[in-house]
Amino acid sequence: MRHIFASLMVAALSACSSAPPPPDWQMGAKGSLDRATEAWLRGDSKIEAVEFARARAEVASTAQPDLVARVELVRCATRVASLDTEPCEGFDALASDAAAPELAYSRYLAGKALVDDVALLPEAHRAVARSGAALKGVEDPLARLVAAGVLLRRGEATPETVQLAVDTASKRGWRRPLLAWLRVAQERAQAGGAADEVARLQRRIDLLSFAP
Repeated sequence: MRHIFASLMVAALSACSSAPPPPDWQMGAKGSLDRATEAWLRGDSKIEAVEFARARAEVASTAQPDLVARVELVRCATRVASLDTEPCEGFDALASDAAAPELAYSRYLAGKALVDDVALLPEAHRAVARSGAALKGVEDPLARLVAAGVLLRRGEATPETVQLAVDTASKRGWRRPLLAWLRVAQERAQAGGAADEVARLQRRIDLLSFAP
């Protein structure tokens, strides 16, 4: 299955079609990480926590902190997609052992990418790092939400950015990021004095009530 962070995880988590088959920890970690990501986006924190712990434990069985750092980055990215502003503590604790691409991606997620970081980013994010206008060209829905979250952190999210994020999360049924982006849209409508739009967005928000 195609994974949004394949360019970060390929060395650690992707299956290989040639012999010999990949070790069990790779397959187990990828499956749990995919389920954790989907659970988080759908608003199920309990399942996310269980599946992420399994994924992390599988990778930790290698005793390679740089690989565990990659797993933590996947989790950090889902938080950015959902506009969660908590620091990426799991990755930060392992940053001293992380490779250059992971460090570049962590800075990108924080909205602080350096010029030299762009070439090291996952392919889907390189153009966005250069210009927010490239967001529409990001095909993967989760990558698109992550990139939109980065643009918001950088203060570069346009009304089109917000609408694209809302539409993307809505189409996938990803309740957590959808709720977050609807609130951003509502705050902007409120600031612009668009009372009808505020009320319309509130009706959508009311449908999404859940316990994060």
